[in-house]
Amino acid sequence: MTERTIQRSRALFDSGFYCAESVLMAVAEMRGVDSDLIPRIATGLCSGLARTGGLCGALSGAILALGLVAGRDSADESIEPVYRAVRQVIAQFEDAYGATTCGELTGCDLATDEGQRRFRETRQCERCADYVGEAARFALEALAGSTGAE
Repeated sequence: MTERTIQRSRALFDSGFYCAESVLMAVAEMRGVDSDLIPRIATGLCSGLARTGGLCGALSGAILALGLVAGRDSADESIEPVYRAVRQVIAQFEDAYGATTCGELTGCDLATDEGQRRFRETRQCERCADYVGEAARFALEALAGSTGAE
């Protein structure tokens, strides 16, 4: 099921959805979560937090997926299981790619026309597809550890 979700996240990305949207949608689909809010709640997180060079959108989508599947429903519940899972995913992503921000990962300032042109010319989209697939994988691994099931 993990490989199918990774492939689904990449297919969504290749179809025109952006990084955070693709990861969240693929994990939600795998978990049987259907909501009109998905992918809408992830859109502003794409392209490094709306092209600010911030947190990688794929990583943001993975964090949203963790909350969607394992987050709490009341203030009385512990935040710790999700926080542990989030820290795990962030650490795995940083270990794999050496950075967690869109700006560092792409080397492009997506807020500018020049940065967007550089992004296209250097085929960063292909690298971002890798980030999307691996972020989905890391989220699934963390969920398997925090909920005991994949």
